[in-house]
Amino acid sequence: MTSAAPESRIPEAVHRRRWAILGVLMLSLLIVVLDNSILNVAIKTISTPEPTGLGATQSELEWAINAYTLVFAGLLFTAGLLGDRLGRKKVLLGGLVVFGIGSALAAGSGSPVELIAFRAVMGLGAAFVMPATLAVLMNVFEREEQPKAIGIWAGGVGLAIAIGPITGGVLLDHFWWGSVFLINVPIVVLALGLMLWLVPDSRDPNPGRIDPVGVLLSVVGLVLLVYGIIRGGQLADFTDATVLGAIAAGLAVLAAFVVFEKRSDHPSIDISFFRNKVFSAAIGVIGLVFFALMGVTFFSVFYTQTVRGYSPLQTGLLMLPLAVAQLVFAPRARLVVDRFGNSAVCTAGMLLIAGMLAAFAILDGDTPIWLLEVIFFLMGVGMAHVMTPLSVVIMQALPREKAGSASALSNTFRQVGGALGIAVLGSVLSTAYRSGIEDELPAGAPHAAAESIEATLGLAARLGDRGAALVGPAHDAFLHAMHVTALCGAAVAVLGAVAMAVFLPGRPTGGQPDEKEAELVAQKH
Repeated sequence: MTSAAPESRIPEAVHRRRWAILGVLMLSLLIVVLDNSILNVAIKTISTPEPTGLGATQSELEWAINAYTLVFAGLLFTAGLLGDRLGRKKVLLGGLVVFGIGSALAAGSGSPVELIAFRAVMGLGAAFVMPATLAVLMNVFEREEQPKAIGIWAGGVGLAIAIGPITGGVLLDHFWWGSVFLINVPIVVLALGLMLWLVPDSRDPNPGRIDPVGVLLSVVGLVLLVYGIIRGGQLADFTDATVLGAIAAGLAVLAAFVVFEKRSDHPSIDISFFRNKVFSAAIGVIGLVFFALMGVTFFSVFYTQTVRGYSPLQTGLLMLPLAVAQLVFAPRARLVVDRFGNSAVCTAGMLLIAGMLAAFAILDGDTPIWLLEVIFFLMGVGMAHVMTPLSVVIMQALPREKAGSASALSNTFRQVGGALGIAVLGSVLSTAYRSGIEDELPAGAPHAAAESIEATLGLAARLGDRGAALVGPAHDAFLHAMHVTALCGAAVAVLGAVAMAVFLPGRPTGGQPDEKEAELVAQKH
């Protein structure tokens, strides 16, 4: 058969240790995901004045998160291309080293500005780690085992989501805030050693000439677009001239990138891949999933810690059902897809996510906490039945030689969607909160006191007894803002469900036609 050629390129020695290699790849992925989930529970601590934290403002906290996202999203595509050309193992090793150095520096930050700069260094390293893990996976597993391997890989993401907040909570209970970054260093050292020993290198055997103009256009376009989105969220005003200018410039540069790639005889990415509606829909929906989820995750930490009064460790434990559900269901999602098809499974999963996002609108200051646990668990079930099948569809739609590019495209849409989610839904949260609290603030209160619940409670603490009357209205205003934001996230998730119902393939009949169709696409290109 025509499909035998690519399968036979996996050496027997590599095939025998494929599951050990998957374990090493998941360890590498763990630190990238772990870092962001740890930071989520450390936000409140870092915002407290020295010596406990850095006294970071709301804007500085957002940039501590977004500096990582900005560099990560801007370089993901380039990192995937370099992995296909130079060798995925080399790129993965280099990325881990840079990530480890950035983590050590971030742990020793003396100011919010230093933390933001070193988080950008971590984003640089992570950009070379994330796409390479999935690309290596595609090159050590036979095609029929790839859905199972990707399911376990996705389950590993769920494990990292669980470990992150719990680890962060334990560290913050016993050590200073910088320990949440320093913990990455021993994991990096272990991953480097195992990778040198176990993981084989792979690359595109016919990569063609490097495309410096295309690479430059992709980086500049993505950085401008993501910066504009982030800035709009910070200002809570997407009509600001700097915001519109950055977004318009980013879109213009990305349009120039597409035009250039179409005309180039050695393009970075074959634009014709996007003519495959299944591939394009899967890539787009991944962006929508993370748009909805990242925005909601951002406010859920403030709900549990600030409104409900839970510690960072307790907050991490509260998020455990979300991760456990992904860990349990992600590796088994392929079995449900085999029976019902990608379209039905992904659409149902996305509708479940939408329902759970909408359920945040019923939470208030004294809702039984088990209800939040149920919401998190069902959200994890939905994610497992969306992300795993979509990842398989994307990775199997392109030839194995282009695995790095396929993974990078998937992760780029994921990061841009996540940045949009934090910015847009964060802007909705901020605007709704300000409208609910402004009338409650005392005369002469600083404008920044209405920015967030943390800022309002900070003012209340400074006012002493006079500020006690602000606590209740601040909680009420935040809950109202959270309800509005959650419903907006749910609406976006419903759009994703509609796209999957329309564009993804239905139930397989007579074997594995979905895989055959993907293989035909791969052979065609």
